[in-house]
Amino acid sequence: MTKHVAIYGGSFDPITNGHMDVLRATLAVFDKVVVAIGTHPGKKGLFDFKERVTLIEEVIDSEGIPTDAVEIVSFDGLIVDAARSHGAKALVRGLRDGTDLDYEMQMAGMNEMMAPDLQTVFFPASPSVRTITATLVRQIASMGGDTSPFVPAAVDKALRAKFN
Repeated sequence: MTKHVAIYGGSFDPITNGHMDVLRATLAVFDKVVVAIGTHPGKKGLFDFKERVTLIEEVIDSEGIPTDAVEIVSFDGLIVDAARSHGAKALVRGLRDGTDLDYEMQMAGMNEMMAPDLQTVFFPASPSVRTITATLVRQIASMGGDTSPFVPAAVDKALRAKFN
């Protein structure tokens, strides 16, 4: 039986409840999701690649998601190239609002021109997580705010450890 594989790319710095919402929606449609963490040598994140992988693994485990349904990889080039190298037939993108849709439609068009064999699939964020961005989560954490409404428990703990 052929597995239907999608790739879900992003920085995941850190993984948020919004990311998890999109991941759960993706797993409802696809057999396997490749979570592709973008790594760029000139761009330093709050969490390094290994920390992000560990956090994602902890969150997936805590949610009871089968480990064989998710593969976590890094990529430093084009997402279409990462998709091909991991056997994905679809690029997954989450949408929070119309601004996201405008940007993501441009990206989908460019990706389709580079890789017509890949389909971009959009999942709308659930209303409860629509406002969450990793950037705002990092800002709240850096100022000593409570990030627990926005991130899984393991991530909240890791953020508190980073900023204390």
